[in-house]
Amino acid sequence: MTDRSAVTVRVPAKVNVQLAVGGARPDGFHDLANVFLAVGLYDEVTATRAASLRVTATGPDTDRVPLDRTNLAARAAELLAARYGIAPDVHLHIDKDIPVAGGMAGGSADAAGALVACDALWGTGASRDELLSICAELGSDVPFSLVGGAALGRGRGELLTPLEVGGPFHWVFAVADGGLSTPAVYREFDRLNAGVDVPEPEASPALLGALRAGDAGALAGVLSNGLQAAALSLRPSLAATLEAGVAAGALAGLVSGSGPTTAFLAKDAEAAGVVAEALAASGTCRAARVAVGPVPGATVL
Repeated sequence: MTDRSAVTVRVPAKVNVQLAVGGARPDGFHDLANVFLAVGLYDEVTATRAASLRVTATGPDTDRVPLDRTNLAARAAELLAARYGIAPDVHLHIDKDIPVAGGMAGGSADAAGALVACDALWGTGASRDELLSICAELGSDVPFSLVGGAALGRGRGELLTPLEVGGPFHWVFAVADGGLSTPAVYREFDRLNAGVDVPEPEASPALLGALRAGDAGALAGVLSNGLQAAALSLRPSLAATLEAGVAAGALAGLVSGSGPTTAFLAKDAEAAGVVAEALAASGTCRAARVAVGPVPGATVL
């Protein structure tokens, strides 16, 4: 145990610059080649000593954040406590700025943030590998939320290889009304690909090269998301958002992960500002946010 009474951890959103999806596995998951980039939109998770486990949240759309033990942050605290034989007596407060159910791994970010915060609060001294093991139990995107930067995720996304990035990339994120359920998007992917021989997912050498070079123009030409067709099938209005962003000068646009947030790559910070302003005025999204990546993963403040 430590004498710290509270620990706050900042944890970033992610964008998938490539999401190659294989066919459904017997366990219901899909093999992925998932190229993650952590971007500078953040949630902050504060862990405070308490008589029992409870979760509170503030920020946009937190009416859609579960505050019971189904919250991934609460599950993170419980798994860490169980591993070290202690009671999960902690108040987790989530100050949200990552879009909720938006395909940017906000829930996964909160889980990673809670895990790091509780480890520091309780003084469990868990190794990085132990924390990553717990992350993988919690969900496919949680390990990357802990690590940040840029990485290739294999398996269902939890097996990470860090990637070299040659410079910053400037993004605009168009926040949609409402959310999309990730399991529903994968079910739609399976429906759309019924009877199709889905190839094994592989990372694009051209995309990895564009990241290494820090070349936004080259990256724009190879961005891809295997779930985009499924997300557009469930939310056809996203097509208008994608068109508006590209018309405003974005180098490229795609659905972020399972959506419904859409992500636009811009040439530089000035161009990102222009695209964000145009998207906000377009009537095709609720808000437009500018962010740069890559950024570090879960960080104690």
